[in-house]
Formats: sequence, C-alpha cells, structure tokens
Amino acid sequence: MTDKKGNEKVSDELIAVCAVNAARRTEGVAEMAGGFSDMINRGLGREIVAKGVKVSRPEEEEIEVDVFIIAKYGCQIPIVAWDIQENVKKEIQYMTGEEVQAVNIHVQGVKADDEN
Repeated sequence: MTDKKGNEKVSDELIAVCAVNAARRTEGVAEMAGGFSDMINRGLGREIVAKGVKVSRPEEEEIEVDVFIIAKYGCQIPIVAWDIQENVKKEIQYMTGEEVQAVNIHVQGVKADDEN
C-alpha cells in the first residue's frame, strides 16, 4: 500500500492487529469489546481480525487508534487505560515504525472472575 507521495504505507489492519495484541497483554484487560462495525462484519460473514480496535488516519501522516475493552473487576481503570495507551503506542511504533498521534480507550464494561 502506498500513500499519495508514493511512500510505502502500513495497512490499517496490521496496525489494528498490533493494537489488539498490546491491549490483550495489558494487566486489567479481561477481553476486547466488539463495536458496531464488528456486528456488521460478523453479519456479512467476514472474519474479524482486530476485534475491539478502530484505526483512523485524519491526516496522511497521523494514526489514531480507538481501543474498546472489557476491564477486569477490581482493577483501577485509569491505570489500565494509561497502560493500554502506552503499550499500544509502543507496539505500533516498534512493529511499523510509524508515529501514533492518539490512543483512545473506551471501557465498555467490567467482567468479574468466573470463580466469583
């Protein structure tokens, strides 16, 4: 994939996979939450590679990532959100070499341990 200037550009799907991997490894994340686009893709029979992540590029050189999670019960959500932001940003920059302008965290719910 190339941009308007002819430079190689990393696909949004690859960026989303990096974000999912980083978010799932973060302590306090129970699971990724699917959004409206995930429901549409499932309804159309498409495989969801990066459930819970939306990548956008408001400007050619900018990457913004929205991460939708279910938090573990008892965690400190502000700390978990900060850790996700840091982990996602580092992972994308390490794997793609591209700068991340914003990582927005959307906590969609809280999940208790199955033992309780």
